[in-house]
Amino acid sequence: MDVFGEFEWRGLVHSATEGLSARLDEGTLTAYAGFDPTAASLHVGSLLPIMALARLQRAGHSPIALVGGGTGLIGDPSGRTAERTLLSSEQVEANVAGIRAQLSRFLDFSSGPAGARLVDNAEWLTRLTAIAFMRDIGKHFTVNYMLAKESVKRRLESEDGISYTEFSYLLLQAFDYLELHDRYACTLQVGGSDQWGNITAGMELIRRARGAKAYGLVSPLITTAAGTKFGKTEAGTVWLDPQLTRPYEFYQFWLNTEDGDSIRYLKYFTFLDQQAIAALADASAREPEKRHSQRALAREVTGLVHGDAAVREAESAAEKLFSGSVATMSVDELLQVFANVPSSSTAYVDAGWPLVELMTSSRIASSKGEATRLIRGGGVYVNDRRIIDEKALITPADAIEGELLVVRKGKKDNFIIRILRQTT
Repeated sequence: MDVFGEFEWRGLVHSATEGLSARLDEGTLTAYAGFDPTAASLHVGSLLPIMALARLQRAGHSPIALVGGGTGLIGDPSGRTAERTLLSSEQVEANVAGIRAQLSRFLDFSSGPAGARLVDNAEWLTRLTAIAFMRDIGKHFTVNYMLAKESVKRRLESEDGISYTEFSYLLLQAFDYLELHDRYACTLQVGGSDQWGNITAGMELIRRARGAKAYGLVSPLITTAAGTKFGKTEAGTVWLDPQLTRPYEFYQFWLNTEDGDSIRYLKYFTFLDQQAIAALADASAREPEKRHSQRALAREVTGLVHGDAAVREAESAAEKLFSGSVATMSVDELLQVFANVPSSSTAYVDAGWPLVELMTSSRIASSKGEATRLIRGGGVYVNDRRIIDEKALITPADAIEGELLVVRKGKKDNFIIRILRQTT
């Protein structure tokens, strides 16, 4: 299968410039995707352009990851109904630094014809003067052309309209493409379908200013089978940074993919080939209860982002949790598994704590009366051990590694209690 054919098979072609398929087969080209540094980490929605660059690199093409240290100071209006909060240059620089390490897990930045580059558009945009921008870039675009772009039209129809700051973003991104074309002979930009207007503006600028041919390739925006936004959970955005979304949570996000999305996501977010994905689709159709495709998806994507050790740890923690072996888990495993459950702390007491008082002070129960009724009814577990004596005493020896108690109320409501020891 040729490169463009693989993108089509994977469902990754929403729009593409005429002639791109043939150009990809003619020899090495340089392609870029832009990454918005509005946070210190990329998120799962960033994986599609990252994987596009990685697939192109594996096919022998040279990728550029462009971090928008300059455009990040303004903000892209594409897909938005209100203006972004502007970040300071210090915030943007810190975010750019956080993104660099994440990209290196997917792209090979070693030297060579297909070696990846990481480029920050602050290099040229922060040095650009208003006069030079209007004279060298603005003259190539009519206001009519800019008003016709979908991202601008939507904002003009909104109650707040669009600021000149964001209106100019289209030209800045077009200038990025021209600059990368001049510096690195870049002739392909990839992104999501909401970027098509910005990408075609860059292609037009290269044609007008350099008389050269440039290309664009955009993938569809991802939604779930239920029509909801991809990459959002009850806990919020799913980040690539393990400090923001723990590897166990990350693994569970993919494992919990709906049946109707799992094969599509295997095509989007993994390097598994057509034969392997067809086999998983077959197995999932025969045994849907075993969630073959979801397990493969969780393993593959977690391995790409966090490494194979993180996959083993996530699977081990899940196995212990669902087999009712909380007491055998380590503190680190528990903090990953229960990262989003309510937590509280209590001072170390050598003699321990009456369970009723512990439950009320930790807000597991609203009153001693409620705590007593729950315990008598058999609805309270400490580290998976059911407690039915309302006079029970919980001691530091009951805590996992002397640090944590996992208290469960009913079937699903878990609470973490940390034991704080005095330091001398």
